[in-house]
Amino acid sequence: MKIAVFGAAGRIGSRIITEALNRGHDVTAVVRKPETYIVIHEHLKVAKGDIFESQSIEGAVFDHDAVVSAYSPTGGAAPSTLFELVLPLTAGLKQAGVKRLLVVGGAGSLEVAPGIQVVDTPNFPAEFKAVALAHRDALKAWQKVDEIDWTYASPSAFIEPGARTGKFRTGTTQLLTDEQGNSKISMEDFAIAILDEIENPQFIKQQFTVGY
Repeated sequence: MKIAVFGAAGRIGSRIITEALNRGHDVTAVVRKPETYIVIHEHLKVAKGDIFESQSIEGAVFDHDAVVSAYSPTGGAAPSTLFELVLPLTAGLKQAGVKRLLVVGGAGSLEVAPGIQVVDTPNFPAEFKAVALAHRDALKAWQKVDEIDWTYASPSAFIEPGARTGKFRTGTTQLLTDEQGNSKISMEDFAIAILDEIENPQFIKQQFTVGY
């Protein structure tokens, strides 16, 4: 398949690219400054693109089978950019004729009990709340999009670099925890789940989550 990835230089985006390349896919890293992105694989190319401009998106993802948005608000970007990108990204994909989109989301919108989401729990870290709320708003925005086949992938509460084990569980809107009550996933295993969903769609126009 031909897969385009926004947020290619990020910790999660870069691992999604690695996983896709290891499976034999052709990958395009979509970045604002291609001259700063180092291409080190024959099946990886780089394209200039701005996730907030539909025409730019169209040019970068045309003739691709699927797109991954691993965008995160870094470098001083406002958390609100997480849901502000929904309209231009939808428009850009439509213009390019690309139907399939995987969105790397947050864990805050997952439920810990019926009607109670992670971001609303009393001990949720204050420093992550603005981004978590923006991720939740982005999910609500995607849930109104019918024109493309989106999937919103939420990690566990804690996601960090680690081992690629291939041993994890998937769920839908409920936070996954282990027997000790921990909710964790490595970025490497999260990337596996993203590629599994691209290759064998199970959660079209749905949220899903991954955890140990």
